[in-house]
Amino acid sequence: MNKSVQFLSLGLLISGMVNCKSDPKENKAQDKVVVEVEETAQVVDHTLLSEKPLEVSAPDGMVWVSGATFEQGAVSSDETAMQHEKPAINVTVDGFFMDATEVTNAQFAAFVKATDYITVAERGIDWEELKKQVPPGTEKPNDSILQPGSLTFKKAKSTVPNLYDFSQWWNWTIGADWKHPNGPKSSIKGKDNYPVVQVSYEDALAYCEWANRRLPTEAEWELASRAGSYGTIYNWGDDESVLKEKANTWEGEFPVENTIADGFELRAPVKSYPPNAYGLYDMAGNVWEWTSDWYNTNYYKEIKNRNTILVNPTGAAAPFTPNNPLAKERVIKGGSFLCSASYCASYRVSARMGSSMDSSLEHTGFRTVATVAMLKE
Repeated sequence: MNKSVQFLSLGLLISGMVNCKSDPKENKAQDKVVVEVEETAQVVDHTLLSEKPLEVSAPDGMVWVSGATFEQGAVSSDETAMQHEKPAINVTVDGFFMDATEVTNAQFAAFVKATDYITVAERGIDWEELKKQVPPGTEKPNDSILQPGSLTFKKAKSTVPNLYDFSQWWNWTIGADWKHPNGPKSSIKGKDNYPVVQVSYEDALAYCEWANRRLPTEAEWELASRAGSYGTIYNWGDDESVLKEKANTWEGEFPVENTIADGFELRAPVKSYPPNAYGLYDMAGNVWEWTSDWYNTNYYKEIKNRNTILVNPTGAAAPFTPNNPLAKERVIKGGSFLCSASYCASYRVSARMGSSMDSSLEHTGFRTVATVAMLKE
């Protein structure tokens, strides 16, 4: 969702977010794969990097994700899969290292201390820049509104008949930022091991540059989440009844009542739930995670039509969001503490949403990756 529209109008705010509630096989790794390049008949050979090279050690806090050829996107048994997750596409992804957890408040604080970085949510708002991103003729809001802030969640007081109306639970909050994720009166004191949130794509990139890391592609993220298990809806299998033991999500009637059956109402400390087979925590629920891919609702269809196996894909060449043409969005993955079985269910591996690069929300964070080549530089 674009920060520009977060406070100008709830109608535009809503259009800036891909609908979370929308209309609703394993391929063994090969040493060599043949790939069609773009839409030509040219083919190339690619030697898959599956296992970690012996001479390379895992950086602190990171685990190795084995390379593989697999189907990215919705599995055929997933009846809740959305159209922008279909059809599944064949991809080959080389192995890489990934943070075992989402970047924490403590890690982000170390970055800010070392660089004096100021996040997007903390910066002053320049109306001249802002009006370039909103419909022509939009009147300038009152200066009291044009203040640094971000979006925070609020429970609805009664049953919500229209779960497409996000204004019933999202609120533009002046003073909300990574140090005050729920608003100016909130704090991260004593929460060093919680995932940092209220960070935009730009903020995540700045951290990556400082740490000599990068954001994962969507294909890398799905490969990591699956941890060698393909063809299932969730990264633990197909049994949703164990959700509260596996992930931090919303239990009860969304967005009215959270029964807190999983032990947490909002964000949970990292490592509060069991890791997947690769040792990665919170790949389902807790907070959404930025990836480097452009969000394009037609991406899977366009790739499937080429009948190719993509090698280390980096996503769509350009963004495309039909209901939000003003925003350039990136893919976020994993779902969050606000996802429930009756709404969103984005703790599924293939689930995806688009979020504008300058968006900061209290349910969105990130984790980083490093390739062998990056570590050798």
